[in-house]
Amino acid sequence: MVSQPKSRTWDANPFFPQNQTMRQPVPGTVARKSPDRPVPQPASADPALLARGQERYDVFCTPCHGGAGHGDGLIVQRGYPRPPAFDEARLRAAPAQHFYDVITNGKGTMLPYGPQVPPADRWAITAYIRALQLSQGATPASLPAEDQAAVAASRTNPGGK
Repeated sequence: MVSQPKSRTWDANPFFPQNQTMRQPVPGTVARKSPDRPVPQPASADPALLARGQERYDVFCTPCHGGAGHGDGLIVQRGYPRPPAFDEARLRAAPAQHFYDVITNGKGTMLPYGPQVPPADRWAITAYIRALQLSQGATPASLPAEDQAAVAASRTNPGGK
């Protein structure tokens, strides 16, 4: 195969018009895999985005980062290096783009998930990570009044009986 006659991409070829080996695709051709198109960061996190982020987080992130983002997933319990907890001060201060980039390109022992996770889902996971970070420092006083009442009722009536 190495020594057989063949044409390379930029070789001249008198068989085709314009004597070009490389041909334009037929009109209407659809690429088998299109490159990632940039997806802008969502302006706000609505319930649908957070639900999608949680679902994708559970699939891709929980094995290492754990359900609450403390870095205590099942893989870590079996000897894999522990990832940082999302509630660390440096990660709370990190911009959302940092999480998006780490999901895309990987960092440290984390492999890149860019090929598996579409760009819109990376933003959804990032939004869910932010929700996890907010939940770590939440106090009952920071809840809306109706939720505070529900928490108080559950404390006085454990088990809902």
